[in-house]
This record gives sequence, C-alpha cells and structure tokens, in this order.
Amino acid sequence: MSDTMQIETPPTEKRYEKPEGERRGLVLVNTGDGKGKSTAAFGLALRAHGRGKAVKIYQFMKVPSARFGEHRMFEQIGIPIEGLGDGFSWKSQDLEHSAQLARDGWEKARAAILSGEYFLVVLDEITYPLIYGWLPLEGVLQTLRDRPKEVHVCLTGRRCPPEIIELADTVTEMQMVKHAFKAGIPAQRGIED
Repeated sequence: MSDTMQIETPPTEKRYEKPEGERRGLVLVNTGDGKGKSTAAFGLALRAHGRGKAVKIYQFMKVPSARFGEHRMFEQIGIPIEGLGDGFSWKSQDLEHSAQLARDGWEKARAAILSGEYFLVVLDEITYPLIYGWLPLEGVLQTLRDRPKEVHVCLTGRRCPPEIIELADTVTEMQMVKHAFKAGIPAQRGIED
C-alpha cells in the first residue's frame, strides 16, 4: 500500500466492450476476512428490490427473532429476511441443535431457489454451516447448478469452499486492512448490526 495518494487522469474512453453473452442468473460470492460481505449482499437485495424484483434473504447464523438494523429496514420496505440459526457457535447451547437448524433452514432456502419465484436469493453466512460440516456441500452445489436459469444467488461468509468459488460467476474477497475492534473500539449500532 502506498503511503501517499497518487493523482491520475480520469479516463476519457470506456475501458471495456459490452459483453455479447446472454443475460442469466448469476452465482455471486462475498468471502474473505474483511468487513462488508453481508452488507454488500444486502446492497444487491436493495438494488433488485428497487427494480421491482422479488428477493428473499436467509441468514444462516442469525436467530429468527433477530432485530438488527437490516431486519428493521427490510421489514419496512417489504424484503423478506429470515434468520435460520441460533447465533454463532460460541453462543450455542447445543451444537447438534444448531446443525439441525442449519439443515432445516437449507431446505427452505433450497426450495426458494428452485421455485423460480425469486430474482435473487441471498444465503447470508452459509459458509459457516458448510465448513462446520452441518450442511452437505454437494447438495448446495447441486442446487446452484439446478436452479432456474433466471435466478441469482448470493452466498456470503468467510472461508468459502473452493468448490463454490469454482462454480460461481463473480467472487469478491473482502480483505481486512484495518479494523476498529482491534484498536479496542466496540461494535457500533447502525454500522455493524
């Protein structure tokens, strides 16, 4: 990283040609150790909703009664968001119960993806139940392959399995450069919840 900002000349010509391929549903992945994976997925959901498209958000690690900022806003504007879990593993009283919640939640998400009713389905924090072995990876991969042609799916979470990255159309890795928490500053309501 450079120590000083470099001034550059703004481009005067478009730097890319418009792709000629067909429009179709994409598999998008937001992964990495940096902040913003879920936030970026929620931005996609807002963009699609703003275009009048049907959106559904599933959160694999949040409890169904969660009332974070995104839940309050999505409820106000009519984007369905559903918590499928019982919190992160260190909060769980029973990991087998957590695993069963993930499996039950996956069946809901799978049905939503395959139904073709949604333009975009967000699978927020799905990487955790995958890497904990709570969900079979092959079932998720097969659903992504079998989804209706026009359905977009966005998956988020750290350490995304390489098999999903290989199948995905667009993968963004969030990299942590600096984080307030490491400086002893607690999470801020409205920024990190």
